[in-house]
Amino acid sequence: MSLAILYSRGRDGTKAPLVTVEVHISNGLPALSIVGLPETAVKESKDRVRGAILNSNFEFPMQRITINLAPADIPKEGGRFDLPIALGILAASGQIPKEKLGQYECIGELSLGGQLRSVSGILPVALQARDAGKQLILPQQNSLEAALVEKATIIPAEHLLDICAHLNNEKIIVPADPQSNQKKYDEELDFADVHGQYHVKRALEIAAAGNHNLIMIGPPGTGKSMLAARMPTILPPLSEQQALETAAIASISDAGLDVSRWRKPPFRSPHHTASAAALVGGGGNPKPGEISLAHLGILFLDELPEFDRKVLEVLREPLETGRITISRATRQVDFAARFHLIAAMNPCPCGYLGDASGRCHCTSEQISRYRNKISGPLLDRIDMHLEVPRVSHEVLRAGSGKKEESSVKIRKRVTAAREIAISRCGKTNNLLSVQEIQKYCQPEEQGHDLLEQVMEKFGLSHRAYHRILKLSRTIADLAASEKIQLKHLSEAIGYRILDRTNH
Repeated sequence: MSLAILYSRGRDGTKAPLVTVEVHISNGLPALSIVGLPETAVKESKDRVRGAILNSNFEFPMQRITINLAPADIPKEGGRFDLPIALGILAASGQIPKEKLGQYECIGELSLGGQLRSVSGILPVALQARDAGKQLILPQQNSLEAALVEKATIIPAEHLLDICAHLNNEKIIVPADPQSNQKKYDEELDFADVHGQYHVKRALEIAAAGNHNLIMIGPPGTGKSMLAARMPTILPPLSEQQALETAAIASISDAGLDVSRWRKPPFRSPHHTASAAALVGGGGNPKPGEISLAHLGILFLDELPEFDRKVLEVLREPLETGRITISRATRQVDFAARFHLIAAMNPCPCGYLGDASGRCHCTSEQISRYRNKISGPLLDRIDMHLEVPRVSHEVLRAGSGKKEESSVKIRKRVTAAREIAISRCGKTNNLLSVQEIQKYCQPEEQGHDLLEQVMEKFGLSHRAYHRILKLSRTIADLAASEKIQLKHLSEAIGYRILDRTNH
């Protein structure tokens, strides 16, 4: 009788819980059984492992083989345990040494020929393997992603034979070099591409500096989508810790992680036919939705009233908390969702209300019904409401008459304003608590009088009151002003046009 113990990692949201793979070979009729709550794909690994071992010119033991994936209460899915199971069988049967297995964690799917195939969710695995002080053996295709984790020892391999040769000290695999794996991403979009629309660019700069949610209202073709797509280019690069947070979410998603963009804030733009589950995440084994994939980046919702109202309402809680908890009968998964909401909509059903051409024939009832598709509580959580008018033909043909500012120049101002906010209280202005608003966002006496008049006239909520103060704090930071002046507060109030037009 012989026993081999190896270590691998399962998947539970953005966590990678340790799974101990125990392989026991005993006398008896030839059989292979897997215990420990395996799903169908894991049970099928017995056939993949057998083919991989035989086609790699090893001997498959003709005895009773029992494989335990512990702990049993963690669901096991996919082919990620093929490699540790195969190595366990070879170690238990004496074909490779057992002594060194304790210093490794291994993960990977095997083909029938013994080649290693990539698995999803490798970044959380690499993070936790590093924290456990273990070297990680994985498929070559996953090495770029895993090597993003600083100080992790990554052993990439293409074939089962390569790993066996490494364990036998016949041909040592050189660990992946993190520096050589990080490709440079060249930004193609730039704010300089947009002619005119200076007040819109100004508003987007303020939104970026304080992470304030924003909605743009304007006729079709005025550049709303074009401007939103360029928002990530004026955001500061993510810190390494922030990049690892967003990359871990992307890693476990169906889309996977683009290594070349891993320090860039994500940009997600779901179609308006998206379901609530597509936005917040879901599934039997819950996967992240669009709001989590946009964590620390931009979630752009174009044609906002065309989204189903129930779908939009699921955004309300994550907008406040920055997290989403998905509950199932057997498990609960928590995903980060600190996204920056940028939305766009037409002013009316036909889209041409207020356009100089006079093409709009929508009745006031139709306009009201169209705008009421967005609930008051959701609109209350959007800090800035902005009109985007049509640009004249002269500006489109000849440019604006002066050189447009590049994203690089705007990003410098945004970064400087954020640094002021973070040095003051360790967070961007949109996250300020009520106590911090009282301490850092108090305008002068004239400002208080103006704000009270606006609150009374338009019936604004306390949430809107606090959001106006936070927005004015960001405007003051962009001006490098320690105090919130009347002009800063007036500009912040000017970005609440929907509150005015609804009264």
